[in-house]
Amino acid sequence: MSPLPRLQLAALDCPDPLALAEFYARVTGGEVEALGDLPAEKVTWIEMMTPEGTVLGFQKVDHYVVPTWPEGAVPQQLHLDFVVDDLDDGETHVLAVGATKASYQPGDTFRVYYDPVGHPFCLVLAK
Repeated sequence: MSPLPRLQLAALDCPDPLALAEFYARVTGGEVEALGDLPAEKVTWIEMMTPEGTVLGFQKVDHYVVPTWPEGAVPQQLHLDFVVDDLDDGETHVLAVGATKASYQPGDTFRVYYDPVGHPFCLVLAK
């Protein structure tokens, strides 16, 4: 047994956990945790697992503030990277499922996008 902590998941604050989990499931081909008998409007926490086994959690925040990255008073708060084999193909996919391309693009081997509630994320070219 290792004494080192092991990362279990990353969680994103958002106004609607189910909607954001479904967005990232469309981005990755992942699966959103089953709701059971819980009505969607009562969801305050939900998890999504990618096909590779990475887990993202989504937590409802009543007074969620959209990040203003790269400028402004509200930092990015969290940043996710997704590896793709082709940046153009990856871009076509994430835009089709609801992402927005950031106007600020600081590199050549990755591209920055925003999810539907403003969290920045990148598509990174596989090495």
